[in-house]
Amino acid sequence: MSKPRSNWQDVHGLLLLNKPKGITSNAALQKVRRILNAKKAGHTGSLDPMATGLLPCCFGDATKVAGLMLNADKIYIAECQIGSQTDTGDATGTVTETSSKILLSDLEIQNAIQKLTGKIKQIPPMYSALHHNGKRLYELARAGIEVEREAREVTIHYFKVLETINEDDKQLIRFEIKVSKGTYIRTLLEDFAKSCGTYAHMTSLHRTQIGILSGDLISLEQLESSNRPHELLQPMDAALIEYEKLQLNPKQVQTLIHGLRFNTEAKAGIYRIYDEDNRFVGLGEAQDNGHFKVKNLFLKSYSS
Repeated sequence: MSKPRSNWQDVHGLLLLNKPKGITSNAALQKVRRILNAKKAGHTGSLDPMATGLLPCCFGDATKVAGLMLNADKIYIAECQIGSQTDTGDATGTVTETSSKILLSDLEIQNAIQKLTGKIKQIPPMYSALHHNGKRLYELARAGIEVEREAREVTIHYFKVLETINEDDKQLIRFEIKVSKGTYIRTLLEDFAKSCGTYAHMTSLHRTQIGILSGDLISLEQLESSNRPHELLQPMDAALIEYEKLQLNPKQVQTLIHGLRFNTEAKAGIYRIYDEDNRFVGLGEAQDNGHFKVKNLFLKSYSS
């Protein structure tokens, strides 16, 4: 049974969860939420059930930060098997195509990944959460329906080989790949294999970074066994350190809280703003005309 709503507590912060294989991102979030007894929770950057790795879980005021990470670049460790393609693009699917070409040379691999580095066009897979006429593509795919999908531009910042494993009857290739928002790694690996004149499907996927968020990830086992699980949370501004820090005086903070602007000599751009006691207030923007205005104010986490 779920807890009565009155028993949930106000919890604020980020948890860099190492999502386990075999469950959805939302199921993983709900497990963490129950352990922390958190009233408000959300996550950013969903992972498929078969994928593992970084899933930023946001609690309380930190849920406001989640939207700021939606456009962030991501880094993955991905592995594929050469010679066969599946309907889902990964090892959970049914094999639909096979090739007698199951071994690639180092030169073939390097030529293919060079072609797929930079800005490329990618057709989203049928097994994806994109909508078509009010239905998810994966719902149509499960019903045996395939529809046309428009190619989208994505950026592959780098695509490099970590390891090639040659066995008697198969070849596995492990990559590290940094990509822009909206990139499907399964599709990228399929396109890689097609460029080499064969097929492939993804056998594992592990995410290591979203934007500036990376480092030691917390497992569900660690969280469950901790006597003080709340101490494993990071402050919400940990996700915003790409922005320069700016400390404000009490009058300036109150000006922003009331939705007004003040003059500043700060160079134009977005800033993390803090009060004189170094408490995080939110994000502010210095404009070219010398005015400073609030961008995102985390009122609940700030009390004057």
